[in-house]
Amino acid sequence: VAFAYAIEYQKRGLPHAHTLLILDQGINPDHVDEYVSAEIPDPATQPELYKVVTSCMVHSPCGTATPHSPCMKEGACEKGFPKEFAAETTMAVDGMPKYRRRSPADGGRTFTKRMRDSGGRFSDVVIDNRWVVPYSPYLSKKFDCHINVEFCHSVRSVKYMHKYVSKGHDCATFS
Repeated sequence: VAFAYAIEYQKRGLPHAHTLLILDQGINPDHVDEYVSAEIPDPATQPELYKVVTSCMVHSPCGTATPHSPCMKEGACEKGFPKEFAAETTMAVDGMPKYRRRSPADGGRTFTKRMRDSGGRFSDVVIDNRWVVPYSPYLSKKFDCHINVEFCHSVRSVKYMHKYVSKGHDCATFS
């Protein structure tokens, strides 16, 4: 029924959009997993989505192994990766969900990604669901690119999103 978005220009002038969608009928927190996922899809049944998620929706491993990653601030990832494994999606006190991220022992998937370390050497890193950025399977397949999707249902989280999309100079659009 309503939307707000802001477009900011990142490094090299690439556009980056922040969009808040307000739905006519809300999504029950029990149904979040139908719209937002933070897991590696099955490559046998969803090969297109698997390709997008493994190439575009993985936060490159950071931490002690790669302390010079851009996301590292004061010895920790500022984005909170790696996330904790979770058997089901739950709503945190702050209104943001802790998405289902099954461990390999509980049926979660892994894949191997070739990465370059700070010394320029290549190594194979096993990626699991702790490194997956939340995404919409529908939008990821449709646009074949990185689209981070978050479910917001508390006043605090919606207030944060409104602040985020309207930050900066006159660049926000509301309808």
